Formats: sequence, structure tokens, C-alpha cells
Amino acid sequence: MSDHRVVAAGESVLVVELEDRIDPAVNARVIAVAEAVQASRIGGVRDIVPTYRSLAIYFDPLRTDYDELRARLDAAASEPVPPASAAPDPIRVPVLYGGEEGPDLAAVAAHSQLSEAEVVRLHAGRVYRVFMLGFVAGFAYMGILDSRIAVPRQTTPRLKVPVGSVAIAGVQTGIYPAETPGGWQVIGRTPLRPFDPMRADPFLLKAGAAVQFLPVDRAEYERLTAG
Repeated sequence: MSDHRVVAAGESVLVVELEDRIDPAVNARVIAVAEAVQASRIGGVRDIVPTYRSLAIYFDPLRTDYDELRARLDAAASEPVPPASAAPDPIRVPVLYGGEEGPDLAAVAAHSQLSEAEVVRLHAGRVYRVFMLGFVAGFAYMGILDSRIAVPRQTTPRLKVPVGSVAIAGVQTGIYPAETPGGWQVIGRTPLRPFDPMRADPFLLKAGAAVQFLPVDRAEYERLTAG
């Protein structure tokens, strides 16, 4: 495939740019290129960062053969994405929707002209793809949200969004991995922690993963939180 370009972003970063849209197929190509570069073990490569439709490769210009790296990136981006042997099992995320944990659920329902129960059903009714991580460590941008509950960000962001808050904005959904400012519409909260530096693998979610949200009641939420 030739619908890509490799561009320099300074003297120590190369970026592979693909089609300019949020699309699972485009993102699958990004992940495939990232895996190919990782497998190549090119000397001096420091980090590989996939996004929705591009891939940034950070490298040490004193240890990396620039021409070789650029050629390998171009070759990898030109390859068709190998067919997946099977869809990944989704990571199931329990969520207590509404109330104090989901203060914007009522507003989302009113904007969408649906009941709160219908918003929950639609949000929990599909498997989402993790397109990329960003904003803060462990924040996964996931999609694609049902268009019936796609809502804009808040006009004025909150100064503090609690860790574990499940939120939506546009056609995306995400989980706040830390208490941070944020402008997404918070519709629930999970006891799971997307980022925990004390775990062997700090990141619960990674680019290319599948995620499904599971509604739970308060008793189950508190049991999971205590555990």
C-alpha cells in the first residue's frame, strides 16, 4: 500500500502517517507497523508510539542508521495488514453508571433524547477498540461510540475528575486513570485502575486491545472496590 508518508519531526523522531481518519482498519495498520518495527530491533530506537492513524519512532541519532530506519518504516507501511487469526477477547470493565459516579449521565440522556437506561444499554452494548494511549499515563482513547449517544465535551472542564471515571466525548469513550482535570462527559465509574505503577505491567489497556463495559449495581461496585 502506498497511502502513507514517512516524515521527520526533528532530528530524533520519524513519523509514519497513514490515512487521516479514525477507523479501526487504519489503526490496525498502525499497530502492524509498530509490531514490525519492534520485531526488527533496530539499534538506537528508544520508543515506538502508535496513535489513531500515525506512528512516532523515537531514536538516538548517534546510534541509529537513519536511512535504514526510514527504509524499514516505508517498507513496513507498504505491507498489507496480515489477517488476524481471531478477534482478541475483550477486557471486561465493570461500571457503576449514574449517580455520584456518573454525574453527567442525565445530561447525556437529555441531549440524546433517550432514557438513562438506554444510554447505559448503548454504551455497554458494544466492544470498543483501544486506538491509542495519551493525555496522561494509561488513558485509552476507545471507539467507536454509538452515534445516538455521541455528545460534545463539556463547555467548561472539571478541575478534578476522579480516578476510574468512565466518560464519553464525540464518538469516543475512555477511563480516567488518575484524578485529573477533564472535559469529557462522566457517565460512570469503574473500580479497575487503568494505570498502576505497582503492577508488573502498569498498563491495563494497550493500543489494539478490545474493551467491553459491564453495568454493575452499587453492592457489586463496592465489593470490587474493597477487593
